[in-house]
Amino acid sequence: MKRLAKCIAVVAAVTMFATAIGCSKKGETGAAKKYILKMSTQLNETNPMVDGFKAWAAAVEARTNGAVTIQVYPSAQLGSDEDVIEQALQGVNVAVLTDGGRMANYAKEIGIIGMPYIADDYTELRQITESPTFQTFDAALQKEGIRILSYNFYDGPRHFLTKKEIHVPADLKGLRIRTPGAPVWAKSVEAMGATPIAMGWNDAYNALQSQTIDGVEVQNTSAWGARMYEVVQYMNKTSHFQLANFVMVGEKFYQSLPEEYRTILMEECKKASYDNAELVLSVGADYEKQMVEKGMIVVEPDVAAFKAASEAAYTELGFADLRNQIWGEIGKR
Repeated sequence: MKRLAKCIAVVAAVTMFATAIGCSKKGETGAAKKYILKMSTQLNETNPMVDGFKAWAAAVEARTNGAVTIQVYPSAQLGSDEDVIEQALQGVNVAVLTDGGRMANYAKEIGIIGMPYIADDYTELRQITESPTFQTFDAALQKEGIRILSYNFYDGPRHFLTKKEIHVPADLKGLRIRTPGAPVWAKSVEAMGATPIAMGWNDAYNALQSQTIDGVEVQNTSAWGARMYEVVQYMNKTSHFQLANFVMVGEKFYQSLPEEYRTILMEECKKASYDNAELVLSVGADYEKQMVEKGMIVVEPDVAAFKAASEAAYTELGFADLRNQIWGEIGKR
């Protein structure tokens, strides 16, 4: 029944898309055809990345003289990421903010972008996504019906937020740490010493209150919004993940656009992602300051020790050679 309901939802969405496109053909004779793209994200309205999506929408509308409209839907208004991805694959006019973990289901090697310490900052992260090897992932995803408009929306570095100080990986032993369910993240957190617990982010606050978990690993933008300073005391700045986010649409919808609009859609998405990364870094630093004012204690752990521990995840997941290849291309050793 659940599968049937999902199929019905997809069919309904496709029907709505067809109706919207049909309606766009009506109007005065010779009027330009209009297109609507619905941008979906789980992030709430106050997240700085949502500002980036709105900037993208404004730029696209301006460059296409209103022929292409992007409507931004925060707070999962269009459904879960998985459901929206499924709709995109069916050709519905939706875009979704996603990540390497989810896209690895369609092109396994792209999951490397979510590995620990693959990059030390946003500059390196961007270099990786623009490397020759990373660009080969585009073709693999397109064969699966996926078009990535930008790999470079950024939500900052992730740290361990816990009820005790963490200085070295051994300090995480026995601690149950909430992390997203993707194997790349789970295996990486385990390699660094903790017990990974897959759990929805909205459940993390209550789980910390009830001591179901001992901590989370998360970026500042989400930690502040979820008031993590009320339930954990320490921010241990491991910066183990640099959180790259992708904007994807279905290849069917992408190809339905005139070539000029396809170019504009992608160019402006990339530009918005680069500009938005600067905003996220600035806001993230401000959120950290405010969390400290609320009583959170910042710990500077032995990052070299965490990097060394994370090597086990590269070996287990088979990403060591690919990482070295990419690092060679960007001049990182």
